[in-house]
Amino acid sequence: MDPLTIITMFFLWARLMLTVQGGDPTITFEWKVTYGTISPLGVPVKGILINGQFPGPNINSTTNNNVIVNVFNNLDEPFLLTWSGVQHRKNPWQDGVLGTNCPIPPGKNYTYKFQVKDQIGSYMYYPVTAMHKAAGGFGGLRINSRLLIPVPYADPADDYTLIAGDFFNKGHTSLKKVLESGRNLGRCDGVHINGKVAKGDGNDEPLFTMEAGKTYKYRICNAGIKTSLNVRFQGHTMKLVEMEGSHTVQNDYESLDVHVGQCFGVLVTANQEPKDYFVVASTRFTKRDVIATGVIRYNNGKGAPSPKLPPPPAGWAWSLNQFRTFRWNLTASAARPNPQGSYKYGSINITRTIKLANTAHKVDGKLRYALNGVSYVEQTTPLKLAEYYNVADKVFKYDNIPDDPPAEITKVTMEPIVLNMTHRNFVEIIFENRETAIQSYHLDGYSFFAVAIETGKWSPEKRKNYNLLDAVSRHTIQVFPKSWAAILLTFDNCGMWNIRSEVWDRRYLGQQLYASVVSPNKSLKDEYNMPDGALVCGVVESMPRPLPPYT
Repeated sequence: MDPLTIITMFFLWARLMLTVQGGDPTITFEWKVTYGTISPLGVPVKGILINGQFPGPNINSTTNNNVIVNVFNNLDEPFLLTWSGVQHRKNPWQDGVLGTNCPIPPGKNYTYKFQVKDQIGSYMYYPVTAMHKAAGGFGGLRINSRLLIPVPYADPADDYTLIAGDFFNKGHTSLKKVLESGRNLGRCDGVHINGKVAKGDGNDEPLFTMEAGKTYKYRICNAGIKTSLNVRFQGHTMKLVEMEGSHTVQNDYESLDVHVGQCFGVLVTANQEPKDYFVVASTRFTKRDVIATGVIRYNNGKGAPSPKLPPPPAGWAWSLNQFRTFRWNLTASAARPNPQGSYKYGSINITRTIKLANTAHKVDGKLRYALNGVSYVEQTTPLKLAEYYNVADKVFKYDNIPDDPPAEITKVTMEPIVLNMTHRNFVEIIFENRETAIQSYHLDGYSFFAVAIETGKWSPEKRKNYNLLDAVSRHTIQVFPKSWAAILLTFDNCGMWNIRSEVWDRRYLGQQLYASVVSPNKSLKDEYNMPDGALVCGVVESMPRPLPPYT
């Protein structure tokens, strides 16, 4: 058998594995993305719908399911969805960010094919093109545990998705113009819960229903643009059981701060007088509190919810202290049978420390946000495609920011940022917030151990304060003003992975980068080849497709 035939057979095998993955069940969706009128704050605006829905449909999957989503873009501009928190093991081609994928052109479709391999938990999807996220296109994505893996709590009576977020009535096109004119977005016009706000006039339809005496799971996600939220249930406490794919120590909370991009799984027991109650989402760290409510109705209950809402917490020190109460459940099994605590991350030697300092600057009179003195600029050619086609030097440079930024950053350049990561190295990343605004950072393709958040400046001596036993493994972390956050992870998932601000005006204006993790052995055990259906654009559009490099 000649070498070309052997390579082709391996390529066909890899494509097949993307779809069937050893016989694991496949779930299939067909989504039509359209414009439509929405009015989450009572003002009609042009929104983005998926199959006519705002928010979009829930994806209800189970560990190791193969997920196929055929997305038809019926908008008048390119569109792209990302699956926030799904790790896409060995398969960066389905991540759905502009550094790995070409956007779907208007009037065209693209079929995502990915596996929720060895994951459980509460996640969401949302658009990454333009300012589409401000108009909708987002929804919940849950990964249930397989029946053979015990869950550390009794099965809930029902499982609800609660997506909250800030909202701007200007519309996504106007918001994009604001950013491109060199300004930030300012304050939001309001907050919604699942695309609605209760009027409180006694005529509101309930968002959720509960039966007295039963316990319900709520998956709470902040799909907003820039504002942290506090979520609380009138008259009820929440038992935190899961956070972005990790079972947690089960503490009770009267309210939870949910920062942009984060998701929590909580249990709420219907143990109060049977009537209506409010679930409340209000802004945090803003000059004035903006509040949204939704109705939770007891079956056969009588009575409207009390107009007296549970009060919000004050200040960000409260939020920092709440973060310190979050702990990994060491005895629970997540997606695999072995307990979470069997992974001893605290005993692994750090091989590289990267400090990322965010700053705001004016470039040619316009606002830009930067990391270590470089403001990221999107390219017409996805970085992963350039790397795969061996033309990376035409699109970006590796390691173009220092691992340790200077104490003062006065000059900013504008270009793509790509960190060249050594496969399987154990890395420490320090997010240093030099500004007075709260930050929220997300890493695609991975979960990381959120080992510390502290005020002031980071130094190596701060490592003695790290939680090296039971820090929660998650994908998004907040950084408070003039503070820092430390995460630890092994870069063992090959691909081109986005590290971005979840504060959307910051991401749009440059506060993001990519980490390139290349398989040294060019092995299909580490990464899949580019799938047949992948869209091509930019400098590689007219180039012949390379022979599959991974065998």
